[in-house]
Amino acid sequence: MKSDARELGLRLYDLVRTVRLLKQRRADERPVIPPGMLGMLVQIDQLSSDCHARDLAERTRLDASTVSRSVAALVAHGLVERRPDPTDKRATFLAVTPAGRAALADSHRWYGDVLERALADWTPGEVAALSSALGRFAGDIEVALGNNDNDNDNLEAAR
Repeated sequence: MKSDARELGLRLYDLVRTVRLLKQRRADERPVIPPGMLGMLVQIDQLSSDCHARDLAERTRLDASTVSRSVAALVAHGLVERRPDPTDKRATFLAVTPAGRAALADSHRWYGDVLERALADWTPGEVAALSSALGRFAGDIEVALGNNDNDNDNLEAAR
């Protein structure tokens, strides 16, 4: 089992390197969304129009200061806007702007095209098996780390 774990560790290193390359290429070819901000933009979009920064920090499990800097960058690029919270004058809601939605759609298309090319020789069953195994693996890592609160998909998406 130790040699299997070592081999898996090496493949994970390859995967992380490939994901980093993929993110960098997307940022180079589609610079509308700043590098490292796509995941945060996706999370804001998924949380809906009544998303507070504290909700975003909780969901992404990131420090409030990290979320604040990320949101500020997204606002500066016109991808997210702050809207007053009518129930709390000190708070604001975060919302994806029309430009942010267009940039998200473009990024999703770009990633979809890359994945289609990468998986062109795979059968639908192989793609489904990989997807299932990755989902299970992510959940099991969460359990092994003691972070199992049914938000397994939010960690990497926010980075």
